[in-house]
Amino acid sequence: MNEQSREQQLVSAARDGDMDAFEALVHLYEKRVFALTLRMCGNPEDAAEAAQEAFLAAWQGLAFFRGEASFSTWLYRLVSNACVDLLRRDGRRRASAGPSLDDEELNLDDPAPSPQDAAERQELREEIERGLSALSPEHREVLILREIHQLRYDEIADSLSLDVGTVKSRISRARKQLRNFLLKSGNFSPLPASKGTEKEG
Repeated sequence: MNEQSREQQLVSAARDGDMDAFEALVHLYEKRVFALTLRMCGNPEDAAEAAQEAFLAAWQGLAFFRGEASFSTWLYRLVSNACVDLLRRDGRRRASAGPSLDDEELNLDDPAPSPQDAAERQELREEIERGLSALSPEHREVLILREIHQLRYDEIADSLSLDVGTVKSRISRARKQLRNFLLKSGNFSPLPASKGTEKEG
């Protein structure tokens, strides 16, 4: 049984109230969910709270999940909503919590970078984190889903219940704002281009 078939079986069982099946889904997605909430919320405590709220919403709403979108897309929507709700509710904005974008995702990984290269890359990661924290939650979430999680535009639209045109507009504005932030900070390196033009949706 491949992973997709197994996931579909777990979703079907969990929808019928099987808690063990739902726990298996949580285990399958918890790392990806926490990676997203950490980048959205900026610190582990808020990230854990948002992840917990998202999984709770998933358990409560699973009976109404009909599979029009994939389970992962539906779950991303709940995760994004939980993060935005938390940020709005408490008036929080991401503090500079150190780099949470890793080298592999930023394409900054060399076999043996020199100390100077390592320091420059560390500075770039921190500047990107600060730049992301300066964005509104709405602009931050689309940029993270696009650049970090590599979702297509239509997948982001489905996840956030937005029109594709709105998604493209927000991503464009977010990239411009982040680029301006990096320029003002003296760091002229923008986010790496999205992987794979075939993911343009």
